[in-house]
Amino acid sequence: MKKTTEKNMMVFSGRAYPELAEEVAELLECGLVPTNARAFANGELYVRYEESVRGCDAFVIQSHTAPINEWIMEHLIMVDALKRASAKRITVVMPFYGYARQDKKHRGREPISARLMADLFKTAGADRLITVDLHADQIQGFFDGPVDHLMALPILTDYVKAKYGDQQLAVVSPDAGRIKVAERWSARLGGAPLAFIHKTRRIDVANEVVANRVVGEVAGKICILTDDMIDTGGTIVKAAEACMAEGAAGVIIAATHPILSDPAIDRLKNSTAMEVVVTNTLPIPAEKQFDKLTTLSIAPLLSRAIREVFEDGSVTSMFDGHA
Repeated sequence: MKKTTEKNMMVFSGRAYPELAEEVAELLECGLVPTNARAFANGELYVRYEESVRGCDAFVIQSHTAPINEWIMEHLIMVDALKRASAKRITVVMPFYGYARQDKKHRGREPISARLMADLFKTAGADRLITVDLHADQIQGFFDGPVDHLMALPILTDYVKAKYGDQQLAVVSPDAGRIKVAERWSARLGGAPLAFIHKTRRIDVANEVVANRVVGEVAGKICILTDDMIDTGGTIVKAAEACMAEGAAGVIIAATHPILSDPAIDRLKNSTAMEVVVTNTLPIPAEKQFDKLTTLSIAPLLSRAIREVFEDGSVTSMFDGHA
């Protein structure tokens, strides 16, 4: 007996950031699958889908925001529930990949938690990952399966070009390690000159930078400071001060992931930066909004990637072959 089955896309959302998942589902012209998710009295999580998922192409969206360990656990349980309910293919969509900064050992007896994360999702039943702007590109190799590494670069550069393209720009990397990303920014901004911040980071104290100096010419230019994330804001704010000390006409901070842990908001509000441009890979509650902050939606990028994966298209084509 032969039977040709139709592909069936189903989109699921955890409770960490349902607003982004709803926006993605709306662009895909499909609704989110009704899900019963709750916590028991002792904090254990429970997930059950309210309709059959047998044979479906499942896309499970959850951004790893605070409290990060709880939402990662819920994400894993959602994947396990799909596997046990006979979903045909499970794609984990994590706009922000938790623990991505722990991608290598700086000192002895440290974990490589980014690899552990990949192993956990593979064991839970994930066939594929979709994520945005990993802290380090090599994390793609930690997962034993296809990884679609999306870039927020086109969204951020189009905004900056439209608003500041008529002025003299310089692209500044907050450290030497991200100079390749700054080169892509430069190419999209018409060949704007490059600079980077030479910094010394204390490996024994988290989120602490010891010294900054600018390598490159930034005097009289609007500096576009680019990074993958803003956590406590210390690194990026000190970099902005360093640019201004070198005679920059102004500083625009552009980053993909707005973690914004305390005291990031106070630092950014009181910084020398003219504007802080981020995407909505992570939720920004009302109390963390401020006048300088501009948030761009990542949903069109995620929805297009999901559509390409579902239709067996090319995700690389979304980034001119550079993904």
